[in-house]
Amino acid sequence: MLARSSSRWLAPGNPGMLSPASSQFPGYRRAHAVKGELYSPSFQRKGTRPFNEVPGNWKTGWFNLYHFWQEGGFHNVHNIMARQFQKFGPIYREKLGIYESVNIINPEDAATLFKSEGMFPERFTVSPWVAYRDHRNKPYGVLLKNGEAWRFDRLILNKEVLSPQVMANFVPLLNEVGEDFVRRVRVQIEKSGRGKWTADFTNELFRFALESVCHVLYGERLGLLQDFVDPEAQRFIDAVSMMFHTTSPMLYIPVKLFHWINSKTWQDHVKAWDVIFMQADKCIQNVYRAKEYTGILSTLLMQDKLPIDDIKASVTEMMAGGVDTTSMTLQWAMFELARSPGVQEQLRTEIFAAKQAAQGDMLKMLKSVKLLKAAIKETLRLHPVAITLQRYTTQEMVLQDYCIPAKTLVQVGIYAMGRDPKFFVKPEQFNPERWLMMETKYFKGLGFGFGPRQCLGRRIAELEMQLFLIHHNARKQVKAKPEWHKDHPQLMQ
Repeated sequence: MLARSSSRWLAPGNPGMLSPASSQFPGYRRAHAVKGELYSPSFQRKGTRPFNEVPGNWKTGWFNLYHFWQEGGFHNVHNIMARQFQKFGPIYREKLGIYESVNIINPEDAATLFKSEGMFPERFTVSPWVAYRDHRNKPYGVLLKNGEAWRFDRLILNKEVLSPQVMANFVPLLNEVGEDFVRRVRVQIEKSGRGKWTADFTNELFRFALESVCHVLYGERLGLLQDFVDPEAQRFIDAVSMMFHTTSPMLYIPVKLFHWINSKTWQDHVKAWDVIFMQADKCIQNVYRAKEYTGILSTLLMQDKLPIDDIKASVTEMMAGGVDTTSMTLQWAMFELARSPGVQEQLRTEIFAAKQAAQGDMLKMLKSVKLLKAAIKETLRLHPVAITLQRYTTQEMVLQDYCIPAKTLVQVGIYAMGRDPKFFVKPEQFNPERWLMMETKYFKGLGFGFGPRQCLGRRIAELEMQLFLIHHNARKQVKAKPEWHKDHPQLMQ
């Protein structure tokens, strides 16, 4: 999945929680872009148009990549893609360097694509991540696997990470971190002596997200919500940012070239992943030393259904992918709420009523905050972590009357879809209530992907954001500073 970010860019999809999309936002976007023959010139169904007639720029890949670079494409993919849909229509074909795809925007076409994905859906591989693991002789996690190996791991992980039944396990852990963050905000407001706390929340929310995901994965608190942050934890935060930042340039040019010349981009990418794996190994060792197991990792270890190296690989991917994505979505949510005081007040009223009715039962309360959940969905419509969702076609199919061969990479432009007036009334407006009143939401809310290969960390991310906004909006008001910048909004509590 392509992800967009001001400071970090990635071109494919979720993540562990990306997808992270990947990656981007006020802060992310994500190769084997071609598998087998991208098209068969002779393939054409009766009454449809041939693949060679799909509009777009797909005949001069390296020339296109040069212009893409000139336009600042690595940090502007979302806007470039939206303009391409305006130019070519609801389907276009594109080649950038080695990266070749067919891009679609209509929800109905997205449905056709996802409903035909079969038992082993495949998106394009994030080749720099694969290259690092091969370079360091590390196993692939579920994010990077395909076929039978992917399905075997995914079915086991789904039961402990994605099924609705596991929510009760996550709520106490995430709730604790959410309460601690609000406590930190209160302390900072008191320290300011001005009755408010003005801050760039990018790093604050990054620390919150890392603290949350580590508590769920390892049952461990890292102490990131204190004034003093462990230098090793800060190294991890910086490493995740660097990992995403160095991924994008290596998506369109063969990674082997970066590796062969030992470029700085490759060196920084390797160093970043080294730090990420080191931090994950440290957390894993702490689980072994604990008197009792807690969190997802301990459950997987006790079940002994997956090889320990495979468990470590998948948990590390979730840890890395689950930080940047949720933190930036929360930052956008707070920014949109800061610009919409009326929505803030509606949320506060809903939260208060739900709290009164739940009488301390957070699981019960979560079932009652429909507007709050819609606010998260609306944030993901305007600011999706991933700007595209992709699949390789498993069979020949017809999209917009064009014959699309098997093994073609097809991308759904969810960023462009979310801002298109053909699919959303007044798309520029932040209006969570649209999700409560919309007659049809058919394949329009794809912030976490769809189907067997949807975001593995979806439940964790949703709960993390819901609990954060519950605690935060119940106690504080958020305002945007007048000099806000679209990529790094300054917020006042």
